Amino acid sequence: MTVDALTDVSGLRVGHATRTGDGWLTGTTVVLAPEGGAVAAVDVRGGGPGTKETDALDPRNVVRTVEAVVLTGGSAYGLDAASGVMAWLEERGRGIRVGAGPAHVVPVVPAACVFDLGRGGDFRARPDAATGRAAVEAAAASEPGAPVSQGCVGAGTGAVTGVVKGGVGSASTVLGSGITVAALVVANAAGSTVDPETGVLYGELFEGRRVEYPGAEVHAAAQRRLAETAARSTPPPLNTTLAVVATDADLSKAQAQKLAGTAHDGIARAVRPVHLLNDGDTVFALATGDRALDTANPLALNDILAAGADMVTRAIVRAVRAAEPVDGPGGAWPSYGELYAGR
Repeated sequence: MTVDALTDVSGLRVGHATRTGDGWLTGTTVVLAPEGGAVAAVDVRGGGPGTKETDALDPRNVVRTVEAVVLTGGSAYGLDAASGVMAWLEERGRGIRVGAGPAHVVPVVPAACVFDLGRGGDFRARPDAATGRAAVEAAAASEPGAPVSQGCVGAGTGAVTGVVKGGVGSASTVLGSGITVAALVVANAAGSTVDPETGVLYGELFEGRRVEYPGAEVHAAAQRRLAETAARSTPPPLNTTLAVVATDADLSKAQAQKLAGTAHDGIARAVRPVHLLNDGDTVFALATGDRALDTANPLALNDILAAGADMVTRAIVRAVRAAEPVDGPGGAWPSYGELYAGR
């Protein structure tokens, strides 16, 4: 049985740590790999990224697998969350062995952040090592194949897309070969996910089903509401969409990097404009290696590449649809569901 989320890739678990109230509107999300790690790669397209340990994922470098990936709020400050995940992994002897003893390990924990500083009202309310530890503990405590909480949770707690509330979304598919491809995103873009002419979500135009357009009166009312709330919220100077694209296929680091790169197409379908200088758009790819790729077919990877981009688009749509409105000391951001109720 599948849950249409990242955890459909066997062995992957997702945990969130969410902080709201008293000036907080932020959090951290951890993708925990099966023990022994998963092949990992990354592709960064935004002009203002905030990342940690991404150089280690270059196919030319020695690190092949990672035990976890951290997505976090708090801009560059929030990267401290990865330290809590590293400590948790070290206590369990999980990481790259660098000495004779079982505890002599260095966990490589790639991380990327979104900008949400001050959205809860307190600029200094941001994730730290304790937040990261809480998120990885939540991931470890979850059942294999458990549903993934979506919307305003974890790293998506303070996320905004344009002037509409963003959040966390996830989606998965099983290819004809039996290989699973899935994605988890944190939708926090400087660009918009909503077509201003029609009110439809850009990403829905690529989902292969009939799109239901909002009525003219509903759309006009939504535009008025957005104009009113935009005047109350300072436009964010920095934003970012983050994603983890995963598969149970047996991929090399170079193949995983290609998957991370093509998955950015999924962001470009759902967010306009995208990959701006004030975005930090970053996609990680994970491959658990449970299913062999058809080595006799040099193009066997193509289906995985196409599905990865599709899952990112679907996950962004789900993130925006699952988000709840926020109206607080740091600003007001209506949700898509609130603006276009019933659609």
